[in-house]
Amino acid sequence: MEIKKIAVVGAGNMGHQIAMCAALAGFQVKCIDNNPEILTKAISFADTYLKERVIKGKLSEEVATQARNNIFFTSSITEAAQDADLVIEAIIEKLDIKRKLFADLDKICPAHTILATNSSYIVSSRIADATNRPDKVCNMHFFNPALVMKCVEVVKGLHVSEETAKTVMNAAKKMGKTPVLLHKEIYGFLVNRLLQATRQEALKLLEMGVASVEDIDTAAQNGLGYPMGPFSLLDLTGIDLAYHVGMEKYRESGDPADRPSPTVVEKYVKGEWGKKVGKGFYEYE
Repeated sequence: MEIKKIAVVGAGNMGHQIAMCAALAGFQVKCIDNNPEILTKAISFADTYLKERVIKGKLSEEVATQARNNIFFTSSITEAAQDADLVIEAIIEKLDIKRKLFADLDKICPAHTILATNSSYIVSSRIADATNRPDKVCNMHFFNPALVMKCVEVVKGLHVSEETAKTVMNAAKKMGKTPVLLHKEIYGFLVNRLLQATRQEALKLLEMGVASVEDIDTAAQNGLGYPMGPFSLLDLTGIDLAYHVGMEKYRESGDPADRPSPTVVEKYVKGEWGKKVGKGFYEYE
């Protein structure tokens, strides 16, 4: 199946960037959010980002204009999804909320529509049975910032058809991404399983008083060649996201070792969620 129309549910940082990736690739895109403030910010981002790319010589006026014409923002899920070929969900990492959304989308979307979750941890088999199309429900995980990062993880659980996996992989490639296909579901997928090991050790070293946030990040960058240290990356992706992901895993497993680290919990409670709020492990203007 050829994807022509895409709906992105969630206009936050990940959602509006995924939508922009799709619009730049020539897809007709509708981006939805029921929060007026978030929707306004997403619209402002779309206008500002494209203008800046033209000024910097990264895009022609023609390409920028076409991309802006390709993307439409709305607060109506029915308007966004009723004719979509692919829906990409980019909302909060809470299973019950995702299941409710997918059940609603199943009723709204045409029978051929693929429903993908951008979740970085929740596997689609935990959502698919909320729909009548489990073979068309999969993970399509972009990385933050979605407009920059090339990798997209496509996870083919046992319930996902070959056609669905192939179609989603092709859509990612058309967006200029480099997708990787997982042949079975596993918690955290590929990248986050590798990342989590580094992040947990960094938090442990900090809590033991071995080194500062700055020095641990410096060591990761200059000793391991990471483009960004684990604490800078936490600030970028959101400490609130790390908290919710950890709590979701703990609720599922009941294993105390799966709970978010004390440092992450403290930051979450204080509202120090990272770059998007101006303060996390570092302070931002």
